[in-house]
Amino acid sequence: MAVLVLLGVGLSVPGGEATRGCSGARVTGWRPEGRMTAELARYGNDNARHDDWTGGDGTRSVRLPDGRTLWLFADTFLDQVFDAGGHHSRRPDPVWVRNAALVMSEDGRFERTLLGGTESRPAALFGGTATADGREVWRWPVQAVVERRRPGAPEKVVRVLLWQREAGSAPWIFGVPRATEVATFSLPGLRLEGITTLDRPRHTDPERRVLYGTSALTRGRWTYVFGADEGSVEGKASRAHVARVPRGELDDPEAWRYWSGSPGAGPSGGGWRSDPAGSEPILVGRTAQRGATGTYTVARHGAGWLLLTMDAGAPDGGGITDVVSYWACSPTGPWRGPHRVAKPPLPEGAGRLGAVPYNPQAHPEFSGPGEGGGGDGLLLSYDVNVLGTDTGAIQRNVALYRPRFLRLDIGPAEAP
Repeated sequence: MAVLVLLGVGLSVPGGEATRGCSGARVTGWRPEGRMTAELARYGNDNARHDDWTGGDGTRSVRLPDGRTLWLFADTFLDQVFDAGGHHSRRPDPVWVRNAALVMSEDGRFERTLLGGTESRPAALFGGTATADGREVWRWPVQAVVERRRPGAPEKVVRVLLWQREAGSAPWIFGVPRATEVATFSLPGLRLEGITTLDRPRHTDPERRVLYGTSALTRGRWTYVFGADEGSVEGKASRAHVARVPRGELDDPEAWRYWSGSPGAGPSGGGWRSDPAGSEPILVGRTAQRGATGTYTVARHGAGWLLLTMDAGAPDGGGITDVVSYWACSPTGPWRGPHRVAKPPLPEGAGRLGAVPYNPQAHPEFSGPGEGGGGDGLLLSYDVNVLGTDTGAIQRNVALYRPRFLRLDIGPAEAP
């Protein structure tokens, strides 16, 4: 089946979201980005403080108006790093928190870690709670955007989307989804002002609960927020979803509108609707069985959209090791692909320990001239963790639980 590529014209899609001049895009080459990987390692290995970041995952970033960059992480190790002739390790039981943030200077140097708690008793930046029966409830930050505090207001703030999860049993070893929230930070001081619940999905099956924020992009008067259900928890593809919010209103649940399918279709009538329960998946790929994981990323490329994900549901069983891309002329799709991107390289010896790459995330603010990846190419991070039985390996080798980076060259899509 050929992939249709239209050059110089907008592709007709449901909902009227396509832009003129859209053409297909795919990754035409890649190379390791050693400078960013090394800078994060420099900061993590620095023992000037023992209450700062030594490793984490969930890697996302947002450029601030003054040129700094705020980096957001989920489960984060703190404490001391030991250097034995260039081999860096943590203590077997290091301090860790459910989330943290790093501040990078305008010249690209990581400077400090943002946490809750105190210097002697650090805690997560976004604090958690517990269920009535005592199970942990935590928050993982996902994508953030800078927007005006209110439409037309001169003051800007940072909105950080959060996934609230609670402890569960297998297959929910990484938590049962509970809610999508948004936190607000002041600028330039980065003071956490509060957290607002946006949606608490009501589906009784946790696999079908949709959380939003794996990616978020502002285009025109809208911020498009991408999400997914938990279909990939057992190796299948997740169902991707998208919502849109007027700029300056990301923290207002009443302002959110969820894509509910082609206008006139389905029981909801389709289009953009206020009820998140009526949201319909956007098909990523040719079938529902192969597509995105729950932590895909979306970037702009010219007039089009580029989605990058681990290859969920790949027929050869290699999906957990390969990054693929899809493209569309509209955030609602149709998304065409997959196109193979890369098999992200792991630290030396990581494969035999059961280490895997996951959570590829685009960082277009580091991509040089041109929206979404001209110049030096699109910067892509990916996380690394050990899923085998030797979980202590990530303490003996700090590189086994730190993000790494690639540079991607983007070109036109071609029919396979």
